[in-house]
Amino acid sequence: MKTKLAILCLMAGTALAPIASFAAEDADTARADTKAYVKDSAITTKIKSKLALEHPTSLAKVHVDTDANGVVWLTGTAKTQGDIDKAVEIARGTEHVVAVKNNLTIKNED
Repeated sequence: MKTKLAILCLMAGTALAPIASFAAEDADTARADTKAYVKDSAITTKIKSKLALEHPTSLAKVHVDTDANGVVWLTGTAKTQGDIDKAVEIARGTEHVVAVKNNLTIKNED
């Protein structure tokens, strides 16, 4: 019985070894990019905070995402063109933002 269990464990370990090595490589990659991820999420958080302070209701449906190069993507809806312009202005004025891609649309809520 102990021999069968030992053989089963050996086979399972051999089968899972390639998966474990891929997981280790992914973890190393994630650690290498952690600094960029933290920077990107910090930019996103700053912009979202500024938007919330400016017009909490009219800009509530603006989604902010920042890529690894400091490019900010604005998506979603706003009530007026003025609100869209304000969101873009806030994003452009935020530290470490390289460019702003505006994909916001106007949506009047009746």
